[in-house]
Amino acid sequence: MRIPVVHHATRRRRAFRRRLVWTGGELLVTVGVVLLLLVVHQLWWTNREAQQGAERKVQALEREWGEPGDSSGSSTVGSARSAEAGSGTTKTPSQRRQTVAVRPARSQAYAVLAVPRLSLRAPVAEGISKTGVLNKGYVGHYPGTAQPGQAGNFAVAGHRNTHGEPFRHLDRLRPGDTVTVETRAATYTYVVDQVLPQTSAGDGGVIAPVPRSGVSPSHGYEHRGYYLTLTTCTPEFTSRYRLVVWGVLASARPR
Repeated sequence: MRIPVVHHATRRRRAFRRRLVWTGGELLVTVGVVLLLLVVHQLWWTNREAQQGAERKVQALEREWGEPGDSSGSSTVGSARSAEAGSGTTKTPSQRRQTVAVRPARSQAYAVLAVPRLSLRAPVAEGISKTGVLNKGYVGHYPGTAQPGQAGNFAVAGHRNTHGEPFRHLDRLRPGDTVTVETRAATYTYVVDQVLPQTSAGDGGVIAPVPRSGVSPSHGYEHRGYYLTLTTCTPEFTSRYRLVVWGVLASARPR
């Protein structure tokens, strides 16, 4: 009977393979833990941090504005338009300048957007910068579009996932739902009118003064008015397409 002889070189190779497998396993476990922590950071911590910061900003704005005025009831869109146009008398250049809203500074929070169906209250800031606005859990106002209550299209964007995700459930909005935008001067109520479930990220027509999709022309409007546009990414956890919700101004209540 032959007794197998195990050479030292064979033992060394086996030991090396065992160390290699063990080291590879440790590396895989370490990478898995790191990836898990990154996911937790993105999906939980950034949300928590941004949501708390956004809530504090809403409270700060409301403290800054003070209590609403004693104005009775809310004016109709017609009243808002007549207030904007004046009483019909000719105004001096100085008087006309006083009626023009001051443009907010870049990344400045200046309004509060509320959506009752979504139990959402979020600050609105000027611009759509990720670091300066969206990643803070704010809703960002598209520069160049109308301001709240003005003729044209007040268009905003918000994250759907991570960083506060204020528009996480934007797809739940239906025609007839209300969206309010509160500023230092007034509270504007818009009524959801149309929903565009999906369009391309480059469909700039959805935020035009008279919003209309260039990808799906059956969605949008043909005449000037007082519009609100809410945009976010879709499907969830991607940024490939955009979900769009349009509303029409229904009332304006001075503070």
